[in-house]
Amino acid sequence: MSLKSNLLATMAAVTLATTAFAESTIAVDDAYARSSGKTAKAGAAFMMIQNSGDTDDRLIGAKSDAAARVELHTHKIDDAGVAKMIEVEEGFVIPAGETYMLQRGGDHVMFMGLTAPFEQGAKVPVTLIFENAGEVEIEIPVDLDRKDKGGHGSHSN
Repeated sequence: MSLKSNLLATMAAVTLATTAFAESTIAVDDAYARSSGKTAKAGAAFMMIQNSGDTDDRLIGAKSDAAARVELHTHKIDDAGVAKMIEVEEGFVIPAGETYMLQRGGDHVMFMGLTAPFEQGAKVPVTLIFENAGEVEIEIPVDLDRKDKGGHGSHSN
């Protein structure tokens, strides 16, 4: 093999290894999606995001054909004590070596303008976009009956 061929093969191997490593640092567990009913125009998804890497990553976006818009949201309590949902444009830091919770009443993925109702047992295809790991494609099961398990504290920025 020529020096040029060896160099190209080495570069390709390094590129593939780096891509595989980046993708393998993020894992998503215990995901589920909900909406408030068959006529709902919005829904939300909740999950545990694990970062097994040595550096922090950041969930900076999400996309799905299940809705006209998909945003990262959280709840904030205003001065009157009322919880309001707001978009978190900067995303959520996923600390190295830790698990970050997206859960009801806290940080979550919000679907606005649903293209079809979230039906019990269906799966919602979602692409999570991370600053370092890139795009992670998942299918989130719809569970309209699920109650929050509790005991999982949400990390805050």
